[in-house]
Amino acid sequence: MTGERPTFLFDGDCAFCSRCAGFVERHIPTRAAVLPWQRADLDALGVSQQQADAAVQWIDPAGVAAGPDAIARLLRDAGSFWRPLGVALGAPPVRWLAWPAYRWVARHRDLMPGGTAACALPAADRH
Repeated sequence: MTGERPTFLFDGDCAFCSRCAGFVERHIPTRAAVLPWQRADLDALGVSQQQADAAVQWIDPAGVAAGPDAIARLLRDAGSFWRPLGVALGAPPVRWLAWPAYRWVARHRDLMPGGTAACALPAADRH
């Protein structure tokens, strides 16, 4: 990881993911750089292309978090009323439920609001 500023990576090739990232940039006051993984220096961040393609990533000096764990860290970083949401998302049993929900949304992101056919994961990744 370079610098002390956190980084939040999303799939810039997915319209649904890009809309969600836009919401984060407009409404959630995080310190993180919100970047499509396709434009990030993954080697410098310590994240593989496979990891970035599989789930959103949060990278900070404490390490890397993926999926709902990354979202929880982003929300905690934002402070204000976002922090309790991040704490709840990262705590059992919410965290246990968040992962299956995240995987379901990831598999069906082409059907989500703003999603397009380009958002669809390869068929092998959908089961």
